[in-house]
Amino acid sequence: MQLSVIIVNYNVQFFLEQALLSVRKAAEKVETEVFVVDNNSVDDSVEMVRQKFPEVKLIANRNNVGFSKANNQAIELSTGKYILLLNPDTVVREDTFEKTVAFMDAHPEAGGLGVKMIDGTSKFLPESKRGFPSPAVAFYKTFGFSKLFPKSKRFNRYHLGYLDKDKNHEIDVLSGAFMFMRKSVLDKIGHLDETFFMYGEDIDLSYRIVKAGYKNYYFADTTIIHYKGESTKKGSLNYVKTFYNAMIIFVRKHFQGGSANSFVLLLKLAIYFRALLTLASNWAKRLAWPIFDAALIFGSLFLLKEVWEVLHFDNPTYYDLQPELVYLNFPLYTLLWIGMIYLRGGYDRLARPIHLISGICIGSFVIAAVYGFLPIHLRASRMLIILGTMTTLISLLAVRSIFAFLRKGSFSLAPETNRNLIIVGEQEEAKRVLNLLYQVQADINFIGVVSTDDEMQDRKNYLGSLRQLNEITHIYKVNEIIFCAKDLSSERIMYWMTKLGADLNYKIVPEQSDNIIGSNSKNTAGDLYAIDISFQISHSISKRNKRVLDFGLAFLVLLLYPLLSLLVRHKLSLLKNCFQILLGKKTWVAYHPTQQQFKNLPPLPVGILSPLDGLKFKPNDPYTIHRLNLFYAKDYQIGTDLDIIWKNFKLLGRPIIS
Repeated sequence: MQLSVIIVNYNVQFFLEQALLSVRKAAEKVETEVFVVDNNSVDDSVEMVRQKFPEVKLIANRNNVGFSKANNQAIELSTGKYILLLNPDTVVREDTFEKTVAFMDAHPEAGGLGVKMIDGTSKFLPESKRGFPSPAVAFYKTFGFSKLFPKSKRFNRYHLGYLDKDKNHEIDVLSGAFMFMRKSVLDKIGHLDETFFMYGEDIDLSYRIVKAGYKNYYFADTTIIHYKGESTKKGSLNYVKTFYNAMIIFVRKHFQGGSANSFVLLLKLAIYFRALLTLASNWAKRLAWPIFDAALIFGSLFLLKEVWEVLHFDNPTYYDLQPELVYLNFPLYTLLWIGMIYLRGGYDRLARPIHLISGICIGSFVIAAVYGFLPIHLRASRMLIILGTMTTLISLLAVRSIFAFLRKGSFSLAPETNRNLIIVGEQEEAKRVLNLLYQVQADINFIGVVSTDDEMQDRKNYLGSLRQLNEITHIYKVNEIIFCAKDLSSERIMYWMTKLGADLNYKIVPEQSDNIIGSNSKNTAGDLYAIDISFQISHSISKRNKRVLDFGLAFLVLLLYPLLSLLVRHKLSLLKNCFQILLGKKTWVAYHPTQQQFKNLPPLPVGILSPLDGLKFKPNDPYTIHRLNLFYAKDYQIGTDLDIIWKNFKLLGRPIIS
């Protein structure tokens, strides 16, 4: 056996299917065995492999044993001369196995090999080639010098930025997404160190290969797509902690003495520094618009006060005797408007003007209601509230229009969801893909089909041929391209992705698959059009409304507990439930437990009540219960929870759904 391909999978069924299809094609030129080790996925990955890839040797673990141990399970059973550890969110070219085997055969000193990787937008992934960590390398990476000087041999040794990505080079570290190694070397140095649960195991193994006298190479003569590149995870605090802790394990294993202690100290400082940066960056992204709006609203109110004093009272110092207007009323009004915009989804990624307008209007009604309860000396002027509402509406919409014009050259505030899309493939497969898009009601503007045949003569059914793809995308202002893998090789798909650049969105539909897979940004983990149900409970406004209901009712129950304890069962559990709901560990209403345990449903915290509570006749069969859970998620409204809670108020002290 020439090659053993090992893929460790965990809950990425759609990506795994695409990866295995590409592996199947690449294996036609090289004698290959394929292993899939599943770490207890709950997304039907195991069933999919059994049904669609009977040639694959499947290892289905009962729990998540981690990346290293899962790979070792397959390595021990493998018979290939070479071992390839491949991520499930990858696509290999048809020539990848043939070329990498040939290179390794021609270079007996090579212990391991990595290849050029691009993400789903065609951008080169710098983790394709890396250097070994050292105190200096870690320092320059942690504090951003490697980004400031990406081509510097001194400052960017981590990603070896000074090496040409289009040429073959000797490197230090192979990427865990594609680790091509000689089996005899692995038998000599040992398999993956299972101390590393996730991250760091590739650096450790690469280091041991070099330490044993072999070389690691970066091979630029073939390319793979890696959807979830290293850069997709950096916004996560868990990534920061796990990555740097893995580095600490590596240092303690391979470094000795004072230098090791200093290195570990530096890495621990890096954890806190990077975590602080990550938190600051995440909060800055979330709070930028609310803070800007708050400043704009408060400033507008202050200017209104100044103008109203002169125009209405003819006295520029009229409100000087009411300093509370500026220090209490205006901040309160501002917070209420901002809060209502937030609750209405005005700060969501795909927010529409109606969300902003409705939030401001609801905020004004709340302000008017609060105004009536304020002491007389704090009731400055109703007209300022009315004028403030109008000014807030106009100023916030105007500012957003200006930003929209600066960003996309249009004053339109409509989210850019309607994309000009073309399909690259032949008519039969293109019609199937178009049908998939219609089934999921994708918000697209379908332009037409581009034939994969360069000699195509059918101008009626096609926009043009593949060789005209560049000008077609320009003429029709195309935003998104879907490639049909049945009609187009992975090599040609990657060629066109790279040629057209990262300004377009790319997706691939695997042959005989109902999923269209891709990634619209190197900062997202990958997305797909899957033939599935759209769950209302997954929408940001629904999630936020549900959380507000949980919080509000929990506070109300705590406030009225002496009275409510006379009405509910499990009085002490009622208190415990309230505190757990405030901490986000529970919710008042969630799915009812079934044998399938909410399979393919959006996640929810543990519930006190369920859709079954309130039914006169409760079903017992798991299928019916699962369907009720599904409809609860699909058609969720906040009124649904209120109705269930009202009908089952006495059960709010129940520990969990039973």
